Amino acid sequence: MDRMRVIYKGKVQGVWFRAHCQKKAIELGLVGWVRNLPDGTVESVAEGDIRDLQELLRWCSNDQPIARVTGTEVTFEPSRREFGEFRIV
Repeated sequence: MDRMRVIYKGKVQGVWFRAHCQKKAIELGLVGWVRNLPDGTVESVAEGDIRDLQELLRWCSNDQPIARVTGTEVTFEPSRREFGEFRIV
């Protein structure tokens, strides 16, 4: 199991980004959270299989229905196994 932290930049607040991210993460069997940051970006921390994490990153960066992601900051690290579900915080 791996852990991925992502900061999404662009038009990502006020466009249901967090709800769509949560839905996709749950579909992929991932756990973690997603939240808005004061600077207008969105942060997500997810844990699961590396392929599923990469799919979440790809989907959130390219296939969000309304949001427009213009950049990401991605960090991978070992899982801490601290989550039981994927939440919006």
